[in-house]
Amino acid sequence: MQNINEIFSDIKIRRMKNDVRVGVIAGGMSSEREVSLKTGENILESLKRSGYNADFIDPKLNNFIEKIKKIDIAFMALHGKLGEDGTVQGMLELLRIPYTGSGVLSSALVMDKILSKQIMISKNIPTPEYIEINNEGSGGSEDEVDRAIREKIGYPVMIKPNTGGSTIGINLIKSRKVLKDGIKIASRYDRKTLIEKYITGRELTVGIIGRDPVPLPIIEIKPIHNFFDYKSKYAENMTRYKIPAPLGKELTKEILDISLKCHLVFGCYGISRVDLILDNSVPYVLEVNTMPGMTTTSLVPMAAGAAGIKFDHLVEIILDTADIKIK
Repeated sequence: MQNINEIFSDIKIRRMKNDVRVGVIAGGMSSEREVSLKTGENILESLKRSGYNADFIDPKLNNFIEKIKKIDIAFMALHGKLGEDGTVQGMLELLRIPYTGSGVLSSALVMDKILSKQIMISKNIPTPEYIEINNEGSGGSEDEVDRAIREKIGYPVMIKPNTGGSTIGINLIKSRKVLKDGIKIASRYDRKTLIEKYITGRELTVGIIGRDPVPLPIIEIKPIHNFFDYKSKYAENMTRYKIPAPLGKELTKEILDISLKCHLVFGCYGISRVDLILDNSVPYVLEVNTMPGMTTTSLVPMAAGAAGIKFDHLVEIILDTADIKIK
């Protein structure tokens, strides 16, 4: 099998670096703004180290559209609503500005956790059982929700806002006693809430990169807390990682195949990350991310590093997926 680093040895965009202006779009207005700012800053510094003419563009600040119109390529580094959900991608397409990562439809599909689950189930991709709540009056009483949990999936459950990421608004609920609080927290971030069966097992993640998608080594995540929450993700020394995850040849292949299938089913492009839980040798897909973090503790750069791809090289691989032909 060809070495992953060798697959991405030819970066075509390098030949044009003196002729293109790259705008790193990060920050934004979602609950994940701070993480997005860190991701964007890391990418900007990397591009400058590699000799690109790059600027930082924050949609929350003034003159956003005017700044966008001056660039040749947008490097997407937004997380959460109004960025990761296809909104900015749609604007860029109207302006005919190439951008990195997945398109409008893929971004919107993946951002919607409930719709994503429905698609995965239709494609025979294992994913935890769930119920959904509409937070605008038709979601049922606390008694009804508790009854649905007991009848359909059972406690404990994970309660999540339907959209968003970085585990913001997510809580592990072990009994009805804290059900109301969990729903209340999740409902702050979205009109719908996902209640998902909590599966205990090994937490895994697979990054996928490139025009012709290639999965990176599987990472096993071992958080100090009960699950991989916000603090575990972004604080130093809160989580242990094993790369590649010790799984055995056949199981490794199965997990890589499922992850790549998710990437293709949702029409992801350039980069994605698939999060899974392994329980009794069954890999359950939790979600797909079209715009994974690129901070110092982020998982895709970590997996790329284990495959021999340094951070600056990874950034160029992602930049190289922007289709400059639409200009």
